[in-house]
Amino acid sequence: MKKGIFGVLLMISVVLGATMKEIYRYSTLTANEPADVAIVLGAAVTNSRPSPVFEERIRHAIDLHAQGRVRKLVFTGGVGAGDTLSEAEAAKAYAIRHGVPAGDILTESQSTITLENFIYADQLISEAGYSSALVVSDPLHMKRAMLMAEQVGLNAKPSPTPTTRFRGWYVQARMLLSESTLLLKYQFEVVLNESKAQDNASPAA
Repeated sequence: MKKGIFGVLLMISVVLGATMKEIYRYSTLTANEPADVAIVLGAAVTNSRPSPVFEERIRHAIDLHAQGRVRKLVFTGGVGAGDTLSEAEAAKAYAIRHGVPAGDILTESQSTITLENFIYADQLISEAGYSSALVVSDPLHMKRAMLMAEQVGLNAKPSPTPTTRFRGWYVQARMLLSESTLLLKYQFEVVLNESKAQDNASPAA
């Protein structure tokens, strides 16, 4: 019994460790080529202003636009609990204050989770006639984000923020562990949903 429990714990540790290593490795990757748009994943808004974490993402997107690496900015995110302004609209106001023309900004204010960020952003991009994107988020979030972008069918490349508000080894370790758990959960759900879809598509015996 004890050996069985130890074996399970060892397997979990190995899988979790490998996932953490892959997330960290992926966090260092960034695309150098230009794209039509930058999709900025939403984050918390406080008193109608972007949180420090969200501000890092918006600033990076503004830099990409200023450098001519993207033509448009796509801000995502709905209205959080206790706020009156959506994440996307708060980001748009911030970008305009920092010199980005309003005509170069697209917003979606319906999403509440990362996957929805991509679903609604994809609709905006398609309707506007664009096809390629750089995804902007925190470095440790990029692996899971890019898997979701792939799931939606986006032609996207990673562009993590060069700086992060998640500073210090303890804070970063906590985020890495959290992201690893969320990534494994997401991958399990994808496999489960694909299995269900195959079962439903199979002809009755």
